Amino acid sequence: MDYRYESSETLSTNLMTIENRNKCVACFKQFNKMEHLVEHMRTSYHSVHEPICGICKKHCRSFESLREHLIGPLPKQECKNIFNIRGCKFCLAILDSPNARWIHQERCQFSSINSGLLARFANLGIRDNLTVDNGRTRGPQVVALACKMVGGGSDGSLDLCARVCLIDESENIIFHTYVKPPIPVTNYRYETTGIRPEYLRDAMPLRQVQRKIQDFLCNGEPMWKIRPKGGKARILVGHGLDHDLDRLQVEYPAIMMRDTAKYPPLMKTSKLSNSLKYDIQTGIQDPYEDCVATLRLFMRMRSQVHKIEDYPLASDPQNRNNFASWRQNELERMSPEQLLEISRSDYYCWCLDSRDM
Repeated sequence: MDYRYESSETLSTNLMTIENRNKCVACFKQFNKMEHLVEHMRTSYHSVHEPICGICKKHCRSFESLREHLIGPLPKQECKNIFNIRGCKFCLAILDSPNARWIHQERCQFSSINSGLLARFANLGIRDNLTVDNGRTRGPQVVALACKMVGGGSDGSLDLCARVCLIDESENIIFHTYVKPPIPVTNYRYETTGIRPEYLRDAMPLRQVQRKIQDFLCNGEPMWKIRPKGGKARILVGHGLDHDLDRLQVEYPAIMMRDTAKYPPLMKTSKLSNSLKYDIQTGIQDPYEDCVATLRLFMRMRSQVHKIEDYPLASDPQNRNNFASWRQNELERMSPEQLLEISRSDYYCWCLDSRDM
């Protein structure tokens, strides 16, 4: 027996074991020391809520980075080959067969937004079906909001809300109106808003719009009492909600807002906000179509099925000591799989909203 060969083979096996021990099982990053892996897990917030490759199970921070992993300029070749045969180009899921993929994609793609009859109805003027039901409807109600801005100030660069639309979960318009800004309009931005001076002459004053939307969103619940679970207030979906609500002078708790511009899985790899890139953004933009686009994104994110955890957020009190520095020695004795098991998300995953339905 060649003992030299046997010892070198054993050494190689031991080296591979050490390498795997210092490798993150979520993003596959390799570290020289276990303490470096622990620090990585402490700051990466890997969780079951991240977009995950259906082939190699790599965790990605956003769907854009998952798309790059699968079909980007430098994809993982094995994953790309399988994705090209069985992958959905819309949601990036991996199906069982090419035929299953074809059937899935027919249902998965966003149907074209009806910019015909409903949008023309929106253009006719006021639609006001806002009602306060004091939470009689079971589960949190979801509504989407979008605004169109005209310009104020000497150079027309100050955004003034001149049109607002709210739709329900079935994409029905529940509120639409032109809004009379509190200061003179100096730029109607007609090329993108389609708004003319005569549309705002007898429009609803901003203060009245603000009060109606505020009351509708709170749904009979005092602002200080609004909570994400078990309350009466409505979940508000939109793109750039902070800006829209600021221009409407509406106050609403962040815990009830689902902003597609700030949701980590929908953001760019650089962590910059995505713009709302749909066909609806070419030429004159209709707020109804913006509402539908953001609502459908929210519904897709909410429908994801992730492992149920009693305390899914890193900020939950029960998880605050998961990677505490005083546990360093204990953490370094854990396997990479065990470290991932105790890791939690640093953002609220919208799949959690489906558990209240």
